[in-house]
Amino acid sequence: MAAAEKLRIDIVSDVVCPWCIVGYKQVEKALADTGTEAEIWWHPFELNPHMAPEGEDTAEHIARKYGSTPEQGKANRQRLKDVGESVGFPFSYGDGMRIYNTFKAHKLLAIAANERGPEAQTKLKLSLFKAYFQDGKDVSDEEVLLDVAEANGMDRAVAKQWIDDEALTEAVRAEQRQWRERDIQGVPAIIFDQKFMVPGAQSAETFANVIGKVKAKREEVSA
Repeated sequence: MAAAEKLRIDIVSDVVCPWCIVGYKQVEKALADTGTEAEIWWHPFELNPHMAPEGEDTAEHIARKYGSTPEQGKANRQRLKDVGESVGFPFSYGDGMRIYNTFKAHKLLAIAANERGPEAQTKLKLSLFKAYFQDGKDVSDEEVLLDVAEANGMDRAVAKQWIDDEALTEAVRAEQRQWRERDIQGVPAIIFDQKFMVPGAQSAETFANVIGKVKAKREEVSA
């Protein structure tokens, strides 16, 4: 696929969703395996839009939300650790890990895409995944977000202005509603060529098959 014909991939995702980074790593492998160039755009989804400012203990949150026992929760965290290792993104799950609201992070991701393009947005998204899942940072905390933004080449004062910007708040809220109106209730939701949606963190092989079908469809249209 030539540079001018890069495959567009849209990923509806949350910063505190472990399967979102797993899904991305599987897509990344599928792109490499198929020799496909892609332009990846990230879109906002909040798993916990009403989360209290102090967050909540992750194990307690999962148990309350899904009714899992402590043993099931521990087994699930170990499974995620194993999956993370297999895709090259080790998770640092431990006692006391907390889950947070991510709306301010989504505002920074939106402006990164609008002002600097999809590559810069992806770099910022991966840095936020690392900050939360590997460094144990509170990704609802403005200072943490500004540190990550600054490390990604954003001016700290400008990033702060965007976090506080009410027009951007409304724009991100509107985009969140748009995805829910398209019946996306869970993430990741990965959309290829703005037409073919694949739910969840599928295998690299599954994503490679989808990419092959999308490319074949393009060839049919252009023939």
